[in-house]
Amino acid sequence: MYARIVNLNLKANQLANFQEILAKQVIPMLRKQTGFKDEITFVTQGGNELRTISFWETKANAEAYNSSGYQEVLKALATVLDGTPKIKSYDVVSSTLHTLPVFATV
Repeated sequence: MYARIVNLNLKANQLANFQEILAKQVIPMLRKQTGFKDEITFVTQGGNELRTISFWETKANAEAYNSSGYQEVLKALATVLDGTPKIKSYDVVSSTLHTLPVFATV
């Protein structure tokens, strides 16, 4: 499994708008991506700093998304973002998430 961690900042008072865009546009886009497994989003107490972790079957799946679908996600979020998101990618070496139904092979 492979993970992409994205750190982003929101414009003031945009958390509710971010959540709506995430639910209605971003998550549906991610679900169409080959190898996508899950997305977790964290927010600071003030609601302006976020960290997302997306999980992918393989590094190749995550890289394919990064070179194609990610640009569409950035466009969808453009009105709420403050600055450019920072991305780091990792091989997942340990997780209990894979036992959840979302990771089960159908």
